[in-house]
Amino acid sequence: MAAAAELTLLEKSLGLSKGNKYSAQGERQIPVLQTNNGPSLTGLTTIAAHLVKQANKEYLLGSTPEEKAVVQQWLEYRVTRVDGHSSKDDIRAVLKDLNSYLEDKVYLTGYNFTLADILLYYGLHRFIEATHARPEEGITCVQWKVCFGPED
Repeated sequence: MAAAAELTLLEKSLGLSKGNKYSAQGERQIPVLQTNNGPSLTGLTTIAAHLVKQANKEYLLGSTPEEKAVVQQWLEYRVTRVDGHSSKDDIRAVLKDLNSYLEDKVYLTGYNFTLADILLYYGLHRFIEATHARPEEGITCVQWKVCFGPED
């Protein structure tokens, strides 16, 4: 899913009215949002955090200092490990990491749903679908995916 499509989907899930226009810059097609009240914002996680604050849903960024750090950790993971890595070996390694991490958790921060869950899910959705993995095979990331419910 392209970053602009992810951000548009995030806007919708946050209950924000449509209207933001996204562009992309550079070879890696980094998303850019031109705001009405200041400079443009660059980068998927920067723009997503801005949208969360705009929707007054800061709890999605974490509620304790530790949870906020874990959210940042997984947002960074999304950008550094998931984006731009599409070989089967890369994705297999990412899914293995995620599967191991989620073994004793419902969401990435434990029991609280955050922006990290949303963006990592958006980034991995096509790969999870492509693996045709089933929860009964012990694939925790598929169980985590089920927590999101049906897509619109």
